[in-house]
Amino acid sequence: MRGSRGRRGFAVWGGALLAAGAVVSPARAAGEPPEADLAYHGSAVLAGGRVDVLLTPRNHGPGDVPDSTVRLRWSAPLAAGAQRLAAGCARTGRQEVVCRTGALAADGPGERIALGVRLRGRPAEVTMDVDTVWGGGAVDRNRSNDRRQVLVLDTGDAYAF
Repeated sequence: MRGSRGRRGFAVWGGALLAAGAVVSPARAAGEPPEADLAYHGSAVLAGGRVDVLLTPRNHGPGDVPDSTVRLRWSAPLAAGAQRLAAGCARTGRQEVVCRTGALAADGPGERIALGVRLRGRPAEVTMDVDTVWGGGAVDRNRSNDRRQVLVLDTGDAYAF
């Protein structure tokens, strides 16, 4: 009697674990990539032809992102010559820089990216576009919050996004 009750308990718990596994991992079983929701928040300051950007990536989940890349593109070209860029950032064009965000846990912020670039001339204003280039293989079904366009005036004031 005692042995059959133990087996029955094991069967019930085993069935519950199998059912939970089926509910949690159908996307993995089908070979689909994880889902995440990337977003970027921060500020930009333009003063005398230099733009300073503070950017915090965030993943609203539900899955983790092992790494991703964010692009910053300005309406004015970057100054010629070398730019002093933050670690993990690289100039990829006449007007753009890409930065690695690092791992982004679900429902958490990533490491803040601090970036300063010099623009050609001294524009009175620029628009800065921020968007995801690569999401670490995750699917982002809400692309509205990882694409931003910010108007930044040469006032020395911080423009939040």
